[in-house]
Amino acid sequence: MRQFFSFIRKETRHILRDVYTLVILLIMPVVLLLILGYAVSNDMKNTHFAVLDADKSTLSADFINKLDGNKYFSMTGYLHSESEINNEFRKGLCKVAIVFPHGFENSFIKNKRTEIQLIIDSSDPNEAATIQNYLQLILLEFQQEKTSTGQVVFQINGEVQMLYNPQMKSAYNFVPGLMGMLMMIICALMTSISIVREKERGTMEVLLISPLNPTAIILAKAVPYFIISMVDVALTMLIGHFVMGVPVVGSLLTIFALSVVFTLAALSLGMLISSVASTQQTAMQSALIGLMVPSMLLSGVLFPIDSMPVLLQYLSNIIPARWYIEAMRSVMIKGVGLVDIIKQVSILLSMTVFLLFISIKMFKERL
Repeated sequence: MRQFFSFIRKETRHILRDVYTLVILLIMPVVLLLILGYAVSNDMKNTHFAVLDADKSTLSADFINKLDGNKYFSMTGYLHSESEINNEFRKGLCKVAIVFPHGFENSFIKNKRTEIQLIIDSSDPNEAATIQNYLQLILLEFQQEKTSTGQVVFQINGEVQMLYNPQMKSAYNFVPGLMGMLMMIICALMTSISIVREKERGTMEVLLISPLNPTAIILAKAVPYFIISMVDVALTMLIGHFVMGVPVVGSLLTIFALSVVFTLAALSLGMLISSVASTQQTAMQSALIGLMVPSMLLSGVLFPIDSMPVLLQYLSNIIPARWYIEAMRSVMIKGVGLVDIIKQVSILLSMTVFLLFISIKMFKERL
């Protein structure tokens, strides 16, 4: 029995000496619990909407104020023509467009019924369904407020139009997201393990005495994973399009260029992890917990970013997968061009340059 307790003490001391493992065991469950239980939610908040008001009446103004005053919606501005609606959606400036036709108020007063058009971006079907339910509830409340007896005598019909994904297929949303997750696994995880493996085996020093400098060696080891990632992008798009029926509306060249930039950012992350980690186990834990978990929860794949607390919204800005998935959805589903996603591309390029510089600098210092 003494030997048994001695072994327990030995294992406990081993865990306490490994600060990194101790942090994972104690801190990560708390962080995940706070994110999953408090911050992350399927509820939609601050959904941006634009208004095309051809009636310009008191009734339409009242409904706009009611919608804008609700915690679930936030108005971005007024539109002047129907052609502007599609541009707003393509640029990602709004999720909903409210269209008031001519005679909206007159029809409401004379005929006791009128119509309003609700145009919703349904590239994310779960998000679109939630938005539609919220709009219908607010519309019903507005009707009741306009009826003095408390019974719904007046009727406002909401004509709903789903853009980009009228069939409400979930594959439209998850295929671009899965592309980001797969590339993150291949690039960041496998690259970090590959370089650390050389350190553990003691072969990195042998490579460093070759004619190539350390930077060239690291980049050379990343090239195969870059090629594999590009092949995976092509395979994922082929399966998504021909098997799952996901359209590829945008330019293939734009999709390829965006994937190249994101792959370089993911490879840079893998190199940074390899520069810090001393063992393959540490590298794997860092990649899975430090990259995969935040990428799944804060990239917009599973939960809407606009509904998260402000702190997590800011934190999501440093997640490369967020910008790739956001841009890929716009290109594949909405058919936007490179000019419309220049913000996402610029952020990914900046991340790549910064991470590559830091990882190479830290690697030289360690060796």
